[in-house]
Amino acid sequence: MLPRVSVIMPVLDEERHLAASVRMVLQQAYEGEIEVVLALGPSRDATDAVAAGLAEQDPRVRTVANPSGQTPDALNAAIGASSGDVIARVDAHAEIPRDYLSTAVGILDETGADNVGGIMDAKGATPLERAIACAMKSPLGVGGARFHTGGGAGESDTVYLGVFRRSALERVGGYDPHFARAQDWEMNHRIRATGGRVWFTPELVVTYRPRSSLRKLADQYFNYGRWRRVVARQHPGTANARYLAPPAMVLGTVAASALGLAWRPAWLVPAGYAAAVGAGGWLISGTEPAGVRARVPLAIATMHWSWGIGFLTSPASLADRAD
Repeated sequence: MLPRVSVIMPVLDEERHLAASVRMVLQQAYEGEIEVVLALGPSRDATDAVAAGLAEQDPRVRTVANPSGQTPDALNAAIGASSGDVIARVDAHAEIPRDYLSTAVGILDETGADNVGGIMDAKGATPLERAIACAMKSPLGVGGARFHTGGGAGESDTVYLGVFRRSALERVGGYDPHFARAQDWEMNHRIRATGGRVWFTPELVVTYRPRSSLRKLADQYFNYGRWRRVVARQHPGTANARYLAPPAMVLGTVAASALGLAWRPAWLVPAGYAAAVGAGGWLISGTEPAGVRARVPLAIATMHWSWGIGFLTSPASLADRAD
C-alpha cells in the first residue's frame, strides 16, 4: 500500500495564489491518500476566507493556526496536525506538476533517502521578473546549487521544499523555530548529521514566482545572507566557497574602490566586476527579449550585494536563543 501523504503549507498573505496551489495538490495523480494542512499566519488580505472555503469544499483540506506568522512555526504546526507517514512541504504560491507526489514517494522508496526534492524553476511574467528568473537559474547568480541550476540525481546538502519521511522529521525534532530564514538548509544539515540522506532529483520540478521588484529581491537576499551567517555560527565548517563568495566580493570591491582614490589602477577591480556581471548577464539570457536581457545584470548584482552585505552585517546576537 502507498503511504498516506500530508502536504503542509505555510500560508501568509496568499489570497491570489492559495486556491490554485491547493487545487494542484488535490489533483495529484497519486493513488494513495492525500491530506492538505494549511498553517495560517496573521494575513492582511482575504487569505483566511479563501482557506476556509477550501476546507469547506474538500474534507482533505484543513487549517491550523500560526499566530507568529513565522515560517518554521507554520511548518511545525502543520506537521503536528498531520497524520501521513510522508510529509511534503509545498509553498502556497508554488505550482507542482501532477506527478509530483507519486514521483517523490517512488524516489524515497528507491533511494532510502529521508528527504527528496528537485528543481526550483523560476518563471517570471514581467520583464524584471523574467530577468530575476534568469539570474536565479544561473551559476553566475546563485552559484552551483543543483536545485537552482539543475544537474544529475544524487545526495545533496539541501533541496527545494522537500518530501520527507515523518520518521526523519521526528528524529531531528522538526524545523528549528529560531531560524526565520535558512530553516530548510539548517534542518537538512541535522538530517544528514544524524545519518540520513537528502536526495536531489531533476525529475521533480516546481514552478517558483520571483519577486516583483529589485527592492523586494534585495530584501530577500539580504535576509538569506544574514541567516546563512547564523547557520555558519551554529554549525561551524558549513560555509563553503559558494556562500563566502558574495561577502568576499563586497569586501574586495569596496576596498579597491577606496584604494582607487589614491591609486587609480585599483579601480580595475570594481570595473572588472561590473563588466563581468554586465557581459555575463547578457550572455545567460540569450533567448530573452532585449528589455529582459538588459535587466539581468541588475538582478545579479542585487543578489550578490544583498547576500554579501547581509552575511557581513549579520549580528552575533541573531544567533542567540530565547531558551
